[in-house]
Amino acid sequence: MPASGHRPDNLLLGAGLTTAAFFCVALVGALAKVSGQYASTGVLLLFQNALCFLFVVPVALRSGWPAVRTGRIGLHVLRAATGTACWYALFFAITQIPLAKATLLTYSAPLWMPLVAWAVTRQRVAAATWIGAGIGFLGVALVLRPEGDGFSIGEVSALAGALFLAVAMMSVRWLGATEPMIRVLFYYFLLSTVMSVPIALVDWRPIPAAAWMWLLALGFAQLAAQVLIVVAYRYASAEKVGPFIYSVIVFTALIDWVVWDHRPTLLACAGMALVVGGGLVAVRARRS
Repeated sequence: MPASGHRPDNLLLGAGLTTAAFFCVALVGALAKVSGQYASTGVLLLFQNALCFLFVVPVALRSGWPAVRTGRIGLHVLRAATGTACWYALFFAITQIPLAKATLLTYSAPLWMPLVAWAVTRQRVAAATWIGAGIGFLGVALVLRPEGDGFSIGEVSALAGALFLAVAMMSVRWLGATEPMIRVLFYYFLLSTVMSVPIALVDWRPIPAAAWMWLLALGFAQLAAQVLIVVAYRYASAEKVGPFIYSVIVFTALIDWVVWDHRPTLLACAGMALVVGGGLVAVRARRS
């Protein structure tokens, strides 16, 4: 492995891992929708992070404390804060609007990535990248129109989640260049669990016995998604595998249709196509 921490690119493997990761993400959304019938949003957030942390700790500490010592704690905090905010925004949005719509809006995050990259690096962004992002945002607007005029609180929450996710995605790649996967996961789940505690306390309500099966499934789906995302970004850059994030929209739309009978309208499908197409244009322009 090179001293810089980069692995040689393997786009095929990175794409496969990313697609698998976002299938697990689609499951997280569906399981959160079911679990939300029994527990509050804050409790869902705390449970999924705490459960994952319990599984990560023994693996991370297998080689002792030096294995988790880091000089990039600030970036770990950024990743945990934006990741936690994204999940809370998505979980809340799912309680207000259909699952597929909430997921589409949240996972429009790659459209925000040129803005995030420009804000951090101040490098010039190609015109084609902005054009692709513009096409994607037109699709977002098209998806929002069927619900009527203005933005609902669920839609605002999902869009806020998209911005948080864009920052979290970039921070995962920055960390993956130098930090081992297990260290990234250790700090993410540690910090996210700590950040989730006050949210869950404010949002607390008793958890019935029927909820535990769904909460356990939610935690395991989240763990699988996070592991696969981190590994994928070590084999290919966020820009190269970025298009495969859109697989979560397809998976979630199918789940929403089959389980909750939310058949997508033609207008919504056109909006989804524009979001995906615009994102692909933006990603390709960034690679060029």
